[in-house]
Amino acid sequence: MTATASLTVDLSALAHNFHALETVTGVPVHPVVKADAYGLGAVRVAERLLLEGARTFFVARLVEGLALRDALGPTPVIYVLDGCVGDAPAALRSADLRPILNHGDQLNTWLAAGGGPCGLQVDTGMNRLGFRPEDAPQPFEGLELVMSHLACADEPAQPMNGKQREAFAGISSRYPAAVHSLANSGGCFLGRDYAFDAVRPGICLYGGGPEGRPDQRLKPVATFAAKVLQIRDVPVGESVGYSRGFIADSPRRIATCGAGYADGVIRSQSQRAQVWVSGQLRPVLGRVSMDVIAVDVTDIDVDLGDSVELFGANRLVDDAAGLAGTISYELLTSVTARVSRRYR
Repeated sequence: MTATASLTVDLSALAHNFHALETVTGVPVHPVVKADAYGLGAVRVAERLLLEGARTFFVARLVEGLALRDALGPTPVIYVLDGCVGDAPAALRSADLRPILNHGDQLNTWLAAGGGPCGLQVDTGMNRLGFRPEDAPQPFEGLELVMSHLACADEPAQPMNGKQREAFAGISSRYPAAVHSLANSGGCFLGRDYAFDAVRPGICLYGGGPEGRPDQRLKPVATFAAKVLQIRDVPVGESVGYSRGFIADSPRRIATCGAGYADGVIRSQSQRAQVWVSGQLRPVLGRVSMDVIAVDVTDIDVDLGDSVELFGANRLVDDAAGLAGTISYELLTSVTARVSRRYR
């Protein structure tokens, strides 16, 4: 059956971005493939990045790590950012997954279960996950990576970046035998002194810019498109969509397209989004429905079955997110399972 909405993933563009980040940072790139590689398909993404030279991956949840290990086999190192939660040690050890230990209870649980290769997160100011610097443990057997996370890397002028970098440099000196990693996607572009031994990019691998806007060094990876299901003429004074969200002030030609909030077109795009169709940007009219959106195609050549691009090479994901009042991360991860995935 023909899907009305599709997400196309350009694996060559993904590979380009991976190598661009290697060039910018000068250190190994350890891809973050949590949340199903930001909605693009963790297995297919990681398989391609393995071919490009990636050897270490990060996921958030144990279940993500188990699925990735099952798909990729024993070769890559896989870290689980949630750490060691509940009865996780047995599953982690069985699948050769490495927990990122975030506090004393996780450290004690991991060591009591026999320990093994793991990472340690130290909080340098974000107040999310990780040991406070004064509570960070002494080096211990099995510790292979020490990391922290930048809170404001998408704002290069933010003084907190330098404060976190300085704090992490001091922490890193306590663990000379471990790999040290601070930079996320935005951090990759703050300078080589933020790179340390390895970087952990996510959104920049998938085509989002490091400052929440397009960056010419990176290629768009994902294209989210929907097909035109019906075309109709709307006279002056008539409305489009729920709650009369749009009222025609002039004769309009409307294309109803097969993607809605059940596919990942978030409702904040109502009356704000623009899509690429027939070689130009055209506005979404009225409210986003569960299954469809209405696009103004007045005076342009559009036929049934044509595609409209919600984001992709012609409608960059950062620009689409900005108009919706959100970030590219949300647009990518919102695309739902009923949208067909294609890889090229």
